[in-house]
Amino acid sequence: MSATLFNRYIWLVNTISRRGKISLEEINRCWELSQYNENHDTIPERTFHRHKEAIKSLFDIDIRCDRSDGNRYYIANEQDLENNYLRKWLLGTFAVDLLTREAKHLKGRILFEDIPSGQHYLEQIIEAMRDSRTLRLQYRTFTDSFSNTEVEPYCVKVYSRRWYMLSRSVSDGKLRVYALDRIVELKTTENSFTLDPNFDADRFFAACYGVIVDSKCLTEVVRIRVDNKQRNYLRTLPLHRSQSEIEVSEDYSVFEYALSPTLDFKQALLSLGNSVEVLSPKTLREQMCKAIEQMHELYK
Repeated sequence: MSATLFNRYIWLVNTISRRGKISLEEINRCWELSQYNENHDTIPERTFHRHKEAIKSLFDIDIRCDRSDGNRYYIANEQDLENNYLRKWLLGTFAVDLLTREAKHLKGRILFEDIPSGQHYLEQIIEAMRDSRTLRLQYRTFTDSFSNTEVEPYCVKVYSRRWYMLSRSVSDGKLRVYALDRIVELKTTENSFTLDPNFDADRFFAACYGVIVDSKCLTEVVRIRVDNKQRNYLRTLPLHRSQSEIEVSEDYSVFEYALSPTLDFKQALLSLGNSVEVLSPKTLREQMCKAIEQMHELYK
């Protein structure tokens, strides 16, 4: 499938989604103004229905026709789309890209967070996931130790401006997370694998703050006290999906989480400075205190 055709699918989904319901004639009027319509043509009805089927196959987005409302098209499973975070993110990312390309006069006024590297492996990994093929990768850690291993790609996840792949090692059967920007070489093999039917990527990372999965760090109830200036930021952008605000006063709020307090979560709390205090559990409070004391030694 060409990039041009893929962009047309995204454009079509975005156009129908934004309008709620739209006729093929209205779609073609929008298509006439699109920069992706290089030939300045229309979308024939037969081509439109082929696009509909391709969109259903690729994104599981069901475009239907309401014949009682002037043969207008709509997305029948819009709610499913809202609840599927990965699909929503992918479509949203491409839709914004299409919009900014079409609004060339806004160049330089719409800024994005850059993901420095690793993205060039993303397509190959997703194809291997789709085709249930294993990958052989050469991986380099930040300590410059190398590993060469064959893995079964289970899922990909973006976190803190980096792409990660969760995969199962063919040699020992263990699940490991790899940062794509630390992959030195990646090859798709002819070996196939069967994904565990009970595997659920969302459930696997449910107790994680980011991508660190530590079997020794159990899920705990964490409570933090946040001052009245910082709490609005957490209300609008929660630290974790389990976040709940359990106490509110004029000066502060107490937020509660059910997660594994791994290194990345502690670093996130430290980044909030003196606006946040860990109340419980005691072990996490002590770890935070030790980290703050070590930081203080650096600045004495």
